[in-house]
Amino acid sequence: MKIGSIDLGEMPLFLAPMEDVTYKSFRYMCKKYGADVMYTEFVSSEALIRDIQKTKQKMTLFDFDRPVAIQIYGHDIDSMVEAAKVAEESQPDWIDINYGCPMKKIVKKGAGACMLRDPELMQQMTAAIVKAVNLPVTAKTRLGWDDNNKIILEVAERLQDAGVSALAIHGRTRSQLYTGEADWSLIGAVKNSPRIQIPIIGNGDINGPEKAKAFMDQSGVDGVMIGRGSIGRPWIFNEIKHFMKTGELLPQLTVPEVVQKVRDHMKIAIESKDNVLSSILMMRRHFARYFPSLENFREHRIRLLQANTLEAVHDELNLIEKLYEGVLIDYSNMSLK
Repeated sequence: MKIGSIDLGEMPLFLAPMEDVTYKSFRYMCKKYGADVMYTEFVSSEALIRDIQKTKQKMTLFDFDRPVAIQIYGHDIDSMVEAAKVAEESQPDWIDINYGCPMKKIVKKGAGACMLRDPELMQQMTAAIVKAVNLPVTAKTRLGWDDNNKIILEVAERLQDAGVSALAIHGRTRSQLYTGEADWSLIGAVKNSPRIQIPIIGNGDINGPEKAKAFMDQSGVDGVMIGRGSIGRPWIFNEIKHFMKTGELLPQLTVPEVVQKVRDHMKIAIESKDNVLSSILMMRRHFARYFPSLENFREHRIRLLQANTLEAVHDELNLIEKLYEGVLIDYSNMSLK
């Protein structure tokens, strides 16, 4: 699979762009454990052109990120064009357009998945961005606005005509948010349409190697994108690659092994934020997800989420390590909610 001139190999694994998740430390962990392609957190076009530093900091890229894309969102063509030019200055490998975020605060501004209500505007915006930058442009979207408007094939054709180099599809409508099941049959229908010549990347409900392979086989996609299934389990990329290569599952990790990975994640977070409290607050999204399916874990979870010092976090991790020594963590039924 190629995006522009970049050869990503056969069936590359993409880390999905996620707000307040795909910052440096988490990208580092996912890359360390097998992710092929990184995305930054998605950034607002309006914030970029107003030169808001907090937003621009999200576009800071590192050598380990490559290949990496910056994803932008917005509803106004002129603003999105200018934002794409600003993003290009950070020298990503390509620019990605967010046409799929279902969050209310994004949709009410007419951006993200709200753009699915106007495929013609999507096409015009995409064509303008492709023309304005020298990098490849890709997009990520959903099946449609709701069950009565699953227009993904039309959208894919329009975006291809507008010049995108690849398209990632989340197998839900906007109205589903993250409920129900992702429909990979429609993703496959796009991939296998004779009109579609660009690479198609499938996304949705990948929470383990077996499901990833089943979705790949069912749809015939060129690559897969993993979002929520990687939170608390950044090594899922290696698990999928091992299963695709050997047909075997990697051994389950023990609690102490996972604790060490949490410590590694925490160390990178502190180095990247240069502020211990900010790093701890950032890690709270991840702490509990690292330890699913453990019995009598509620009090540990609460203390991790309430810890305000590095000492308190490590004290709790030490206790977890001791109490659950030798215990395996089962991720097979891990919820993606």
